[in-house]
Amino acid sequence: MITAKLFWTGNSQAIRLPKAFRFAGEEVRIEKQGNKVIIEPVVNNWDWLDELGELDPTFVSAVQSERQTPAQEREWSCFE
Repeated sequence: MITAKLFWTGNSQAIRLPKAFRFAGEEVRIEKQGNKVIIEPVVNNWDWLDELGELDPTFVSAVQSERQTPAQEREWSCFE
């Protein structure tokens, strides 16, 4: 098991991560579960969508059908 050094910067405690544990980017999400602290990168792009795979054909068909439905005319004068 690899250990890391704790230190203080102002009133905040910090961890000096070994090179093998460095994160890309400038921000991480932090969560405490019991006596464990979980640190994970904040994703600022849409790459996670690729993991979802293709959409269900039924959903795609429903969206396409909805797009072909003409917009309804509304009477808005009652709100004036």
